[in-house]
This record gives sequence, structure tokens and C-alpha cells, in this order.
Amino acid sequence: MSYWDNFPRYVSVAEKKAKAAKKLKQLSRKNPNLKPVILQGSAIARTWWGKAWNLNLDRYADYHNRIGRGRSYVRHGAVLDLQIDPGEARASVQGSQSSPYSVVISIRTLKKDIWQTIINQCQGMLESLQELINGSFPKTMGEIFTHKDSGMFPSSKEIKFSCSCPDWAGMCKHVAAALYGIGARLDESPELFFRMRNVEMDDLIGQAISDHRQKLLARASKKSSRIIEEADLSQTFGIELEHDLGTASSVSLEDTVPVSSRNSKKTASSAKSKSPAKGPLRKKGSKRTKKALTSVVRLK
Repeated sequence: MSYWDNFPRYVSVAEKKAKAAKKLKQLSRKNPNLKPVILQGSAIARTWWGKAWNLNLDRYADYHNRIGRGRSYVRHGAVLDLQIDPGEARASVQGSQSSPYSVVISIRTLKKDIWQTIINQCQGMLESLQELINGSFPKTMGEIFTHKDSGMFPSSKEIKFSCSCPDWAGMCKHVAAALYGIGARLDESPELFFRMRNVEMDDLIGQAISDHRQKLLARASKKSSRIIEEADLSQTFGIELEHDLGTASSVSLEDTVPVSSRNSKKTASSAKSKSPAKGPLRKKGSKRTKKALTSVVRLK
């Protein structure tokens, strides 16, 4: 027996991908509810949520050689199924054997007092649900989420894992693949992070809506400079306004014309009535008066 017989045969990435795809197809026939981790491109995470999860993973992970192999596994589609529930994530990861390995990741749910502190600290920082999903919220808010002692991301003491493979390491490559798979899944559905830690995303959204409502009320209490008082309107157009104008039909153009203008036009109108009308008939009242009426009706 040669020296090289003690080492497993080299398997290319293309062969690993083909093997994982074939196994996934077989398993999907028996269980159509499988949720495999399929990357779009070579990057495991593209959004703030996925990147923050993976960064937190690198922060406390040991056995770095297995961490690297875990990234390789998730890239070639070895995570055939990943189910995320409150306090737990379960995965099926294809390894060197014909059957996939079962991985269980237990994550301690977030304490209520820590969650309430996070809500209070994020007050006034969030405008919409879309901002939270996109991770485009302020940097300060991200720092609150990722704080080592009081943030939302689990510390090494809050997470445990197990795998059915024979590897003696606490974090084998299959566990590492499942953990990176969670980061990839958060790219698609950030709300799963809140589900995993057993807290309600609506708590943050409800706070954001309340903050937004308070801002609107504060703005509404300030009188706009575009609003014209009745006294100013009367002085501007030289007309007297009734306290209750009602609809446009309740206001007469003749009533809005100044008295001096009415007397000066009586002689002219009586003279014109004797001669035949030329052109289309014109309604009584000056253009200035009509504009005044239109402004009054719109303001009411």
C-alpha cells in the first residue's frame, strides 16, 4: 500500500457540485419542502444582514481550516436543506459519503430586557420597513445590533451545534457550511433573523411608525405661510367675505365687486344694452374679481 492510499481521492469543485445537485434532486422527490442554499454568484452574502452574520461567525469561530472548508461547501451547493425556527436551525449537508449529514444549530433566544433596550436605543432611527429589510439604516443602528454584549447577534456562549459526521471537531466543515448558509439565507429573508432569536420585527416597525406619526403631528401644528387669513384676503382684493361661503354657487360675482365699481359701470352697461351684442357673451365681473372668487373657494 502506497503512502497516498491513506488520503481521500481529490474531488474537483465541479464534481462536488454535480454530486450535490444529483442528491438534491433525489431528496426533492420525497420531500418537496426542502429549502436548499443556492448562491447567486461566488459571494456568500451581499446584504448587510448576511455580511453581519458571517462577520459575527468569524469573530468567535475556531478551527479555521474547517471554517474555510465550510465556505467551500456552501459555495458548491452542499447545503441541501436549511430550516430556521425560533432558537434552532437544522440543515442537511452533503459530504463525502452518499447520504447527507444532519446538522443542528441551537441558538439561545434573545432576552426580553436586551430586546427592549435595543428598541429604545433605535428610537427615531428607522423610517420604514424597507429600510430595515435592506439594512440601509443608520450606522449607529447597525452598531446597536452587532454590539458584542448587548446586541442581537449570538455570542459563542449562546450558540451550540452538532453534526452526525465522525469529525471530532466541535465545529466541523458541515456545521460551518450550515452557519454560512444562514448568512446566505438572511440575504433573501432578513426577517428570519428575528424569528431565529424569537423576537418580533413588528416591535421595531411599530416604534418607527410611532416616531413618524409624532413628526407629522409636530409639522401639522405649525401654520403654513401659504395659508392666507380672511382679513388679509379682504385687504388684498378689496372684498368682504362672508363667514360661511358654502359652495361656489352661493357666492355672487356682483356681491364681490366694490360699490364704486358698480356705480361707475351702470351708465356704460345701459348704453351697451341698446346696441346689438358683438361676439360671444361675457359674464359679469372683472378678471380680478373672478380670480378673487376662485381663491376664496379654494381656500374654503
